Amino acid sequence: MKSIILYNQLSENPGPDEADVLDQVNLVSKMLSQLNVEVEQMQFSLRLDLVENQIREKNPDFIFNLVESVNNRGSLIYFSPALLSAIGVPFTGAGLESTFITTSKTLAKERMIANRIPTSPFFKSTPISQINPAKKYIVKPVWEEGSLGLDEDCVFQGSDPKFAERLSKTDWYNFFVEEFIDGREFNLSVLAGPDGPQVLNPAEIVFSNYPADKPKVVGYSAKWKEDSFEYKNTARTFNFKPSDANLLEELKAIAKKCWEVFGLNGYARVDFRVDDNGQPWVLEVNANPCISPDSGFYAACQQAKIPFVEAIRRIVNDVPNIKTKL
Repeated sequence: MKSIILYNQLSENPGPDEADVLDQVNLVSKMLSQLNVEVEQMQFSLRLDLVENQIREKNPDFIFNLVESVNNRGSLIYFSPALLSAIGVPFTGAGLESTFITTSKTLAKERMIANRIPTSPFFKSTPISQINPAKKYIVKPVWEEGSLGLDEDCVFQGSDPKFAERLSKTDWYNFFVEEFIDGREFNLSVLAGPDGPQVLNPAEIVFSNYPADKPKVVGYSAKWKEDSFEYKNTARTFNFKPSDANLLEELKAIAKKCWEVFGLNGYARVDFRVDDNGQPWVLEVNANPCISPDSGFYAACQQAKIPFVEAIRRIVNDVPNIKTKL
């Protein structure tokens, strides 16, 4: 079989969140080679005509889609599945509609609400009259992934005058406001399998040594700035107390429902917050999540004792309309 690993063209001086895709490209290339797949790497750009011509010339059996942005803009990520769907080339991961809806956090939340998936209340226009002074809120980017544009300075008390000032200047196309769930954070990875999606063991992000007044946010610093307090004090764990058993099963059931509701393929990750009453809330549904060696998805596969070459095989075998399975 022949494949192309398609990934986003990097900017001139890429930050760690952008350059991380190269680690994914190298890993997937290695795994596909172990599966006896002939691999080529190709960058995706706004020159869709050139990308299409290159793909047609190489005529791959499938494309492993690792495009995470276009021109470093998350809002354009759907260009890749849109082009691949239009020219009829099978590709891994989420389809066009699923990619577009899950990339837009507000569209995703609307779909969750329509399907009774718990997600915290949100606003996507100036909500001054709807603000509860007793609650906390977080201003989040609509389109960006990898916690770009997200840090603890985005969290406000409803009574804070600076919050009202921030709202008055908010670009409501690119940002929205969500009630801040000040609780435990979980990530659940989902992997396609011969019998349907397999929800892997939940992981919890533990906030260590955080002062009481410091918002617990897995923001840009926690993910990408290795010398930061946030990075050093947000650890992933798969170890839980027996008393968490029912909660973990509930999280798994919700993650599987998200897979079905959003029509996902191959692999995904669902991020949760759980409040002090034990109520889970879905923060995001991540189609085509990061799969670099230090990612949560990779760690979940290790925890489940699934060799990563097997994970890649299962992702490829879940490609719609692929003619030959690995």
